[in-house]
This record gives sequence, structure tokens and C-alpha cells, in this order.
Amino acid sequence: MKKTITQIIKVVLPLLIGVYLMWYFYDAMDEQAKSQFYRVIDEADYFWIILSLFFGMASHLSRAWRQKYLLEPLGYKTKFSNRYHSMMIGYLINLLIPRAGEPARAGALYSSENVPFSKTFGAIIAERVFDLVMLGIVVLLTISMSGEELIIIKNSIVNPPVAEGEKGFPWMYVLGGAAVLGLITFLVLWFKNEKFKNKFVNFVKEVITGVFGIFKSKNPVAFIFHTVLIWINYIIFFAICFYALPETSNFPMSGLLIGFIAGTVGIAFTNGGIGAYPLLVGIVVNFYLGQQLGDSAKGVGEALGMLIWSSQTLMMIILGLISFIVIPRKFKKVEQDARNER
Repeated sequence: MKKTITQIIKVVLPLLIGVYLMWYFYDAMDEQAKSQFYRVIDEADYFWIILSLFFGMASHLSRAWRQKYLLEPLGYKTKFSNRYHSMMIGYLINLLIPRAGEPARAGALYSSENVPFSKTFGAIIAERVFDLVMLGIVVLLTISMSGEELIIIKNSIVNPPVAEGEKGFPWMYVLGGAAVLGLITFLVLWFKNEKFKNKFVNFVKEVITGVFGIFKSKNPVAFIFHTVLIWINYIIFFAICFYALPETSNFPMSGLLIGFIAGTVGIAFTNGGIGAYPLLVGIVVNFYLGQQLGDSAKGVGEALGMLIWSSQTLMMIILGLISFIVIPRKFKKVEQDARNER
């Protein structure tokens, strides 16, 4: 019963946060900002949006190719197509159920290639470690270019300005409380539940095996190359969309990087960035274009964020559904037949 309630909370809470942010995103705009929002959506040059999707697709293909460099040292040779399809299924599931994409991806590769779930999952976690390193490099690069601006925008997101007499949403208290509650829960389970402790230790061992698997690879240079290529494609995908609007076509590079970081945080915060992504990108655009465009900058920024987020999300849904249909499930069937014979 407790496990069921926990699973429901893990699914529903991020969705509720995303829906709330979508409502807040729209309700916070005044009439002028809303009119600018609709105008931008209607008049945008969608050539740049479509072009950006090719870079998004390139990042997916590169990520699927990169995974082989983590699996081969563990003794598993897999088809590129199955790695790609399992990855897109993971993206699709993650849009529906928070944090379920990685297990779904590992499960899909197991059913198509018979790679043990724990090995694939460890490799996926290892990917996340290297992606976190790349994000850190982007943040450091941004700080070197415009650290003061990054801090100002970060403060405006964490402590947004509110009208006199009103109280802003206490984000820091909520996040801090959630972190403390999570830590207390972990400590209680660690000291009171031996089964949880053993599972966690084994999980950490699998992650370490996956992370250090790259050092056993015969081609670590190729792994690093694809890691860098993935993030270059991410940034180009994001930046090229700014050419879709005349107001943002000359956006500064420092602003593009800050917007990219803000959008990445939004994706991590809610299901696929629902609500959070356009809101955070809009804040960055408003910061840079507020003096030039006045009150309309908010609507322009949030419309652009919505265009970037919705185009990428729609692509992942379509490709994820295709992958879900075409991926082979031969090993799952073999195991089922074996059980039936027994």
C-alpha cells in the first residue's frame, strides 16, 4: 500500500507542478503580453524551428551510437537500431511518467538485445554522469562570459519580484523542505531496512561499473567525441530557434547560453519541461530584451520558449511512438515460451 502511494505521488506531483506552471505561465501575462504571445506564435518563421529539429535528431542518433562504447566493455554487442529505439521509448515514457524513462529504456534494450537490465541501467546512469560534466562545462563557460548576468537571472527565478502586499511562492522553502525530507527518509530506510540497504549498495556498484566501463573501452576518444557532439547539437538546436523571431534574431551568445541552461533546468524540474521550460526561457529573453521591447518582451520570450519546447516534445512523441511499434521484442517472447513449456 505504501509503495503504491509513493509511486502515485512520484507520478502525480511533477505533473501537477507542470500544470500549475502552465497556468502560472499564462495567468502571469497581462493583456499586452498575451497579444504579443499569440502574434509571435502566428508570425514566427517556422523554417528555423524545423531546421532545429534536425540538430535535435542528430543529438539523439549520436547518443544512441555512444551507448555502445559503454556496453561493449561489459561484453554486449548491440544493434544501433535497437539502441536508438530503446532510447526514444525511454524519452516517450519519461514524458508520461517522471523518472521512468531510464528504466523503460533499459527494459526495451533487454527485450530486444537480451542485455541485463542492471547493466544497461548502470550504463545509462554513467551517461548521465558525463552529461552532468558537460552541463558543468557549459555553466563554467557561461560564467566566464557573463557571470554577473547569470547570477541576476538566477536570483530573479529563485526570488521573483512580486507586487506590493503580495507574497511570492516560497520555492526555496519548498525545495529545501523536500531535500531534508528526502534525506531523512533515506537515512531511516538505510538503518531500518536491510533489504533497501543491500539494493542501494548493489545499485551503486552497478553505477560504478557503468561509469568506469568507458575506461575499459577500446575507443574512449569516440565516446568523448560523441559526448561533445551531443551537447553541441543541443546548443545549436536551442540557439537556431531564436532566428525564428525578428526580435530575438540578434540575441547575444551569453544570453543564448543562459537560456539554454535555464531550459535544461526546466526539463529536469518537471515532466519534459512542461510549464517550466517556456517560463524560464521567457525570463531570460525578458531580461535581455526588456528595455528594447518593454512589456511585450515577456510575451515574446515565453512564446519562443513554447515554440522550442513544443516542437522538440512533439518530435519525441512521434519518434517514440514509432520506436515503440517497430522495436523487436524477441527475447521477452523466448523467455515466455520457455516458461510455458515448463
